[in-house]
Amino acid sequence: MSEEFRVFGSEMSPYSVKVRSYFRYKGIPHEWCEGQGEEAKKFQKLPLVPVVATPEGDGLQDSTPIIEKMEARFPEPSIHPDDEALGFVSALLEEFGDEWGNKWMFHYRWARPADQVSASERLVRSMAPALSDEQSAGMAAGLRERMVPRVWFVGSNEQTAPQIESSFHEVCGQLETHLDGRPYLLGGRPSFGDFGLWGQIYNAWTDPTCKEIVEAAGPNLVAWIQRMLEPKAEGDWESWEALAPTLAPILKDHVGGLFCPWTVANATAVADGADEYTCEVRTGTWTQKPQKYHARSLVKIREKYAAVSNKTALDPILEAADCLATLRG
Repeated sequence: MSEEFRVFGSEMSPYSVKVRSYFRYKGIPHEWCEGQGEEAKKFQKLPLVPVVATPEGDGLQDSTPIIEKMEARFPEPSIHPDDEALGFVSALLEEFGDEWGNKWMFHYRWARPADQVSASERLVRSMAPALSDEQSAGMAAGLRERMVPRVWFVGSNEQTAPQIESSFHEVCGQLETHLDGRPYLLGGRPSFGDFGLWGQIYNAWTDPTCKEIVEAAGPNLVAWIQRMLEPKAEGDWESWEALAPTLAPILKDHVGGLFCPWTVANATAVADGADEYTCEVRTGTWTQKPQKYHARSLVKIREKYAAVSNKTALDPILEAADCLATLRG
C-alpha cells in the first residue's frame, strides 16, 4: 500500500489548489495529479475536483470536508488558533471564501473576452495536452460557448455584476492594508480562513483582468498569494485586538454586508422551492437563482458557531460585523 495520498485536481480550480496548499503546509506526503482521468473517477461520487485518494484506497471529495478530515489525522501544525473566537472567525472566512469569493473568480473569468480566451485555452491545455493547436483552438471555442452563459450559476447577471466587481476591488485594497507587516490573515501562520479565501483570489489572479486589479492593490496582497503556494509558519497567531483594526472592516463590509444576507435569502428560497430570489445586500439589490449546496453550507457554519463553548469574546465581534443574527439562525 502506498504511503502517499493522491490529490486529483486542476490548477484552475480554486478548491483544488486550496487543498494542495493545505497538503503542502502540513507536509503530508502526496502526489498532485492534474486532471480528472479514469483513475480519479474511481474515487469520485460526483464528477468534480478536488478528489483525494487515501493510502487505504478511500476517496475524499469537497475541499472543506477534505481539510477537516485531514486535520483530524494530521493535527500539527494546526490551522486553527487556540483562541475559540479567532478559530471561528477563521472558519467564517473560509466559508466566505468558498461561497462568496467564488463569485469574484467565476464572474471575472467568463465576463470579458480576454479572460474567456485565456481561461479556455489554459483549461484545454491542462485537460488535453496532446491535442494539436487546431484541435485545442476548437475545443477552447466550444468551452467558451458552454461556460460564458453559466455565470448565472454564481449569481452574475446584469444587475449583480457591478456589485461583484466592486466588492472584489474593495477587498483587494482592504487585504493589502491588512497584510502589511503580517504574512497571513491571522498572523504568522496560515489558518483555515487563508486556504479558503486564497484559493479563489489566487485563481482570479491567474486571469488577465483580475491580475491587473490584484497587482494594482499592492505588493502585500501579491506576496500573500505567492506565499500561500508553499505556506510555512513564520510566527504565531495574533490577538483579535491586534487584528481588528484592519480585519474587522473586511468582516463587516463583505461577510456581514454581502455574504450573510445573501446566504440567508438563498436558504429561504431553497426551502420555499423558489425559482429565483431577491434580497438587499450592502451594495444594493441582489437577484439570482437559488443554489441548494449553499443552503447546506449555511447549516454547517451555524453548527460550527453553535459548537463554540464560550461565546463571550466571539459574539461582540460577530455583532459588530453584522453576522451574529445570521449565525444564530
